[in-house]
Amino acid sequence: MTGRRSERVDLLVIGSGPAGAAFARRALDTYPAASVLVIEAGPRLTAAPGENVRNVPAERRKELQERVSGPQPAGFRPFGARPLHARPGTVLIKDDDGTGDGQDGMPAAAYSANVGGMGAHWTCAVPRPGGTERVPFIDDAEMDAALDVAEDLLNATTTGFRPTAASTTVREKLARRYDHLLPQGRRTGPMPLACAPSADGGLPRWTGTDTILGETGDRLVLRADTVARRLLLDGDLATGAEVVDTRTGEVSQIRAGAVAVACDALRTPQLLWASGVRPDALGRYLNDQPQVVVGARVDLPAETARGATATDPRDTLTGVSWVPFADGVHPFHGQVMQLDASPIAVHVGDRPDPRPMVGLGWFLPKDLQADDRVWFDDDDVDAYGLPRVHIDYRLTAGDRDLVSRAVKELEGLAAELGEQTRVPDLLPAGSSLHYQGSVRMGPADDGTSVCDERGRVWGFRNLFVGGNGVIPTATACNPTLTAVALVVRSVEAMAGLLDTRG
Repeated sequence: MTGRRSERVDLLVIGSGPAGAAFARRALDTYPAASVLVIEAGPRLTAAPGENVRNVPAERRKELQERVSGPQPAGFRPFGARPLHARPGTVLIKDDDGTGDGQDGMPAAAYSANVGGMGAHWTCAVPRPGGTERVPFIDDAEMDAALDVAEDLLNATTTGFRPTAASTTVREKLARRYDHLLPQGRRTGPMPLACAPSADGGLPRWTGTDTILGETGDRLVLRADTVARRLLLDGDLATGAEVVDTRTGEVSQIRAGAVAVACDALRTPQLLWASGVRPDALGRYLNDQPQVVVGARVDLPAETARGATATDPRDTLTGVSWVPFADGVHPFHGQVMQLDASPIAVHVGDRPDPRPMVGLGWFLPKDLQADDRVWFDDDDVDAYGLPRVHIDYRLTAGDRDLVSRAVKELEGLAAELGEQTRVPDLLPAGSSLHYQGSVRMGPADDGTSVCDERGRVWGFRNLFVGGNGVIPTATACNPTLTAVALVVRSVEAMAGLLDTRG
């Protein structure tokens, strides 16, 4: 216990998910003499810190997920079933008794507490944002450069699954239905995925925090089971954090030249609030992505179906395909995923059927409103002693109209692919796990944002926030790539703050 009561590093990163790992990796790459400490409230699950648990055998994966979430109910649960249970690897913010409409209050809101954060459990889709999804006050060329770096950090590729006759059939059908609507350069095709393709054509190796960090040497320390209870502040400087070791209860202080808070879109505002950093926009403009899902059997050409069943079953892999968001013409982000690549369980049924089964997931941009928010009460604390997360959230009439459009779209697409297996379902709010906006960036300190375009919290010189919560726009696409790109820009702004001795 000695030697841990007070320590100093150049950069303290709070949170070990993709954004936190990106803060650490880019700081180490950019500032060669800097020391970096990453702290994480939850335990380390894998030998490689923050490895995606989808890379480990199924039984071991279940054990690791239950270490975080607790045991999951046995048997099939349809993806719209209520009351809710946490997705494996996550914990629900609040209990849900199934009496609401599934949207008000975001009943499926959840978090992960383990090294790697949600990046230990995610399905690794990393599309680029387009049109109104992009941050309007960041120069396009600058943002594209940051997205390039983010793709390298995440190991993004469109070749995660080798082409097969089945995937070709799916993509040909998608192209016929959508490509004439979509702008040049944003047409249907393989989903960009954060992964390393398999040499034998099977499932790829999925990216986690371990991939992002790479070989960091002894300038990086990653400390699990360590909760930040409050930031240490001195005027316009964040000087570090007070932390507690959840195994021993020991309280200590970490001093730092710069602090990056990348807990997630629910717990980053929680820590800021607990520390007395309470700008008007903190927790507001909370933005989930309404998600409509359906299952479909894919009709294959007769010769393809015969060949697939007679030879290698990998030939029936459909991988993950993408139908990009496009303002006005396709106001959705579409994913067509083979079932073992999908985070949502879809009932296959008992009838034998050799046709590939895919899950169709359409994500919608939501109307942004300040009253959709995360809020806190100093007298109501959670198990960590932090102000408990409360959520106000609802769909607007415009949101519900767009949901109706998505349902009709998916019914038509499922029929075009082959056979729809059930009615399209609007998942309970929070199911996407893509929460954004709660520490949003803005072009000016006018009360509608928490940080500037570099992620620096208004009123501070060295306090940064990162992660999906920083994204200020109504997006439909998976936000991880955008969040990591914004972290890249934040680290660029740390010049002069981090120790560059030597």
